[in-house]
Amino acid sequence: MRALLLAAGLGTRLKPLTTYIPKCLSPISNRPLIDYWLDTLLKGGISEVLVNTHYMADMVEHYIKHSSWRHSVSLVFEKELLGTAGTILKNRHFFDQKPFLVAHADNLTLFDPQDFQQKHYSRPEGTSLTMMTFEAEHPELCGVVEIDQNRIVQKFHEKIQNPPDNLSNAAVYIFEPTVIDFIAEFQREFIDLSTDIIPEYLGKIFTYHNGKYHRDIGTLQSWRAANLDFPMPKASQENASVWENMGKNHGKLHRNITSFLS
Repeated sequence: MRALLLAAGLGTRLKPLTTYIPKCLSPISNRPLIDYWLDTLLKGGISEVLVNTHYMADMVEHYIKHSSWRHSVSLVFEKELLGTAGTILKNRHFFDQKPFLVAHADNLTLFDPQDFQQKHYSRPEGTSLTMMTFEAEHPELCGVVEIDQNRIVQKFHEKIQNPPDNLSNAAVYIFEPTVIDFIAEFQREFIDLSTDIIPEYLGKIFTYHNGKYHRDIGTLQSWRAANLDFPMPKASQENASVWENMGKNHGKLHRNITSFLS
């Protein structure tokens, strides 16, 4: 299975951290967030990963092209942001008309991609995609789902005050290729998964619950918390060297980032 890692976001809620660095490179225990994602996916049965870029694309491209993942990762630059579903549509050839995984690179999570795939392949009849869920500390900042006894999404509430529950969309999915055909029906470039696609698939979305660890690295508060509570294994020596050299090449990069932890 191939995967799309969405890494083009502006990270406005993470400023001033994202003044110096794109959100997908935000370090957790001195390891870039995207490095953990690529480790999890490529060691977990994903054959190839496509990463989209936009904001500070040169930094993302530099890291990946000099990392140990460079032979299994392709990059696609978006001059204008296409939206999460728009990116899927624009790169539909990459998925080769087969089921594929999509994840937001600004989340931090522990999961087994092979188990996720197996659950998708054994999903209930009539469902076209599988959504990872988690229990959010602040569900008002997430997309909250209501599921039935078969773990199929019946209602979806995108970032509302006083949500009915804390069971939330982790923004990690496996899609059947038929979903791309549906996205194409919008006949426009900018299309969003949460506002355009998911509401149209209610009753057709199976869920895979992540009870291990999942956190949206969307604010300085959540980023700081992740640096304290996530059991992050160390990066490989090769990738650690790339990260260290990037700090040297960008002046006070690491010093500035470290200052936001306090």
